[in-house]
Amino acid sequence: MALRNHSTVTEFILLGLSTEPHVQALLFVLFLGIYLLTLLGNLLMLLVISLDSHLHTPMYFFLSHLSFVDLCFSSVTVPKMLENLLSQRKTISVTGCLAQVFFVFVTAGTEACLLSVMAYDRYAAICHPLLYGQIMNKQLYLQLVWGSWGLGFLDAFINILLAMNLIFCEAQVIHHYSCEMPSVLPLSCSDVSRNIIALLCSTLLHGLGTFLLIFLSYAHIISTILSISSTTGRKKAFSTCSSHLTAVTLYYGSGLLRNLMPNSGSTMELIFSVQYTVVTPMLNPLIYSLKNKEVKAAMKRTLEKYLQHIKC
Repeated sequence: MALRNHSTVTEFILLGLSTEPHVQALLFVLFLGIYLLTLLGNLLMLLVISLDSHLHTPMYFFLSHLSFVDLCFSSVTVPKMLENLLSQRKTISVTGCLAQVFFVFVTAGTEACLLSVMAYDRYAAICHPLLYGQIMNKQLYLQLVWGSWGLGFLDAFINILLAMNLIFCEAQVIHHYSCEMPSVLPLSCSDVSRNIIALLCSTLLHGLGTFLLIFLSYAHIISTILSISSTTGRKKAFSTCSSHLTAVTLYYGSGLLRNLMPNSGSTMELIFSVQYTVVTPMLNPLIYSLKNKEVKAAMKRTLEKYLQHIKC
């Protein structure tokens, strides 16, 4: 009870990326541009997939949800970061901080699950092409997507429920531009052992667990591709999963490096955090559109229909 009486913290200070005014102005322009490109790219991907019947397949159904998650992921952290880059008082309320933590858990966890689901989809398409329609039926791919969202929300709910009982006193500086659980826990003067256990379980489930599923899927995929006799066949098979492999490498590479580093607010820590929370959501639609002939063809058809509609 004594600790509760001393709990006077109602807001946290986000130190952000820089304290230099001219650097903050440049960063504001840079990240505003990235955020607008993220919104434009992912909204365009959602629009093209929904309008073009050729893309009404499990693979693009998963991709549409990935685009929506990327929209949400970027929108959880970037607007507040942009506000603080222009503000003298770089603060966020405790309630707002915990809300941000919750949605970071939801979006990051759901994205990890979706990437593993998409890897399984590529495994089914390449390793069992004749049975693909039976394996990846509508009931299954709907269950996989909603299961990904469900796990993301369940994980976030458990962690935030424990965090709501924390008492914050004295320390209120977060050496970061956003609220993430590893940055918030050191600020509490409560016992955080249960929070650390929950966070560890989350990391194992959504980090190592989903990565293991992706690794196993690609082990089978690579084995199947190497068994194809013709060079053309191998190239064609590999091209169907190259975009997803690029997205996985960007997300897990930067995310893993960020979470392995101590929460010190170092430059490298912030760079890796920016990579997987800000830059990757912008790059995903570019990766899937530039490296995918079907998406480029669908965009061309959509543009032609739009131009015809204008002329009429």
